[in-house]
Formats: sequence, C-alpha cells, structure tokens
Amino acid sequence: MKRIFYLTLTVVTLGFIFSCEPVEDRESLPAITLTPEMLNFSVVQNPLKNNEVTFTNLDPKVIPYWSYSDGNGELGHYNSNVQKVFLPFAGTYTVNFTALTPGGSVYAKPVTVVVDQNDSAYFSDPRWGYLTNGEDGKTWVLDMVKPLSFLGKPEGYVNIAVSGEGWYPFLSEIPWAGLEDKNWGEVTFNLDGGYNVSVTQTSPVAGSTAQTTTKGSYTFQLTDDSVDDKLIFNGGLEMLHPNEASYFSPSFSFSNIKIVQLTDDSLCYIAIRADNDWLIYHFIPKPTPN
Repeated sequence: MKRIFYLTLTVVTLGFIFSCEPVEDRESLPAITLTPEMLNFSVVQNPLKNNEVTFTNLDPKVIPYWSYSDGNGELGHYNSNVQKVFLPFAGTYTVNFTALTPGGSVYAKPVTVVVDQNDSAYFSDPRWGYLTNGEDGKTWVLDMVKPLSFLGKPEGYVNIAVSGEGWYPFLSEIPWAGLEDKNWGEVTFNLDGGYNVSVTQTSPVAGSTAQTTTKGSYTFQLTDDSVDDKLIFNGGLEMLHPNEASYFSPSFSFSNIKIVQLTDDSLCYIAIRADNDWLIYHFIPKPTPN
C-alpha cells in the first residue's frame, strides 16, 4: 500500500504530546516483512486551518511512532494511530514516521511540510502569557518560602484550584525531604519564533553552587479547565528541580510534568515518587532587581 502525503499542507508545532491511544505490544502483532515503500500512513493539513496537521497510521498491523522537528531539533513525538498537532510558527518542518513490527523498525522517507505564516490567535489562551510572557520571555525560580507540598496518593487529583495544595508547604516543616536551602537556578520560557526554554540547574550535591545551563524546546499541552495540563521538554531537557536525593523518585522524568497551578505569579507542577506519593513543586517569577 502506498503512503499518502497531502502536501497542500503547511504545518507543525507542538500539540498534545504523549497523548497516546492504546496500541498492541509489538510481540502480539502478526509476523510481517515491510519495506519503507510498503508503509501506509498519511500526513494531512486541514485546508481550512493552515497550521493544523493530522498524522494517521493506516496499517493496524504495525505500532506507529511519529516525530517532528524544525531546524533546531525535535519538537515532539507520539505513538498514537491518529494524532493532531498545531503548528503556529511559520517555518519548514520534517515529519518522521516509523513502523514498529515484530521484525524490527521500518523507517519511512521523511515528509517535509512548510508553514507560511504565524498564527498568533493560537496563543490567545492566557495560560501562554502566564507561562512565557510571549516573545519577551518569563523566568521562574523555586519558591524557597513554600518550595513543595506533599499529596499522599491522591485519587482523581486535578489541580490546586480544585483539589487543594496538600500539606507540609513550608521549607522549615519538611526536614524529612532533605531539601537544601540554596539557589536552585532558574527556568525561562519564551515564544520568540518558537517554543524556547532555557534551564539553569544547580548541582544537587550538598553545598555545591555549580550550575549548568541547557537550552531547547518544549510542548505546552493545554486541556479544558486545566484538568491535565502538561509541559513536555524535548531532546532530554528537564524542568528545573531541587535535590535528586532518594526521597525524590529517581524514576520520575522531569521532562514530562503535570501542571497543577499556573497564574501570573505561580507555577506549580507534580512529581511522582517511586512509591507513588505525589509532590507539588512551587515556583514564582524571578524577582526583578531593585
């Protein structure tokens, strides 16, 4: 079967990353031998909305893996059979499709799509402004007065506005966490031509003030009523966080975090520990020097 490309398309940007529908395990799929020319999928632009693109796997006998990138690197990836992404920035993008089969991975020829203009209306949701301050950017730091709170094992937890903050909110009340009182660095988001993020992270080694700075891109996944908003950092980049001591789950990925509060002066996200208890990390905008 042939691949289907509708290159009336102008597309690409981060949409709902890691939004996966259930797929079979590779071992449960029928034994088949595929070549790149046999892959059956489509990359289709909405003709009524220039910046919207749909990726569709048309072969139920394979597990799909999608990724897309611009000139600065990967912007997002998915393993859903049908995935819609929105691409508000003008530019040239590459969409890659991989079919996972019992015999291994088969890679399609990359698809190039072009977006000819920005869609500023995409950022009309105030959450974008709260997080990034648009093109000008916004820098966040850990709130050392109230750095984190503990949730236990919440069932159906949504966000702070609906479900509360948990307990042990003040640094002086959480000696069990081993959280060192020091400058942990900063994270800056902006929308200056892309989803730009810079993370300056302080070493978790006790007493160390050494810092490293990494830059990259992110996906901001918005949901109705903020019930499951997420930030996904691309290319191995991680959200700013404090100690990685044993009390903080080493298995948790700080590259994929759940936002539980976002206002103009508060950014809070959830970390899930190895024992499934939840911690909320509290951030505030970086104070402006006098």
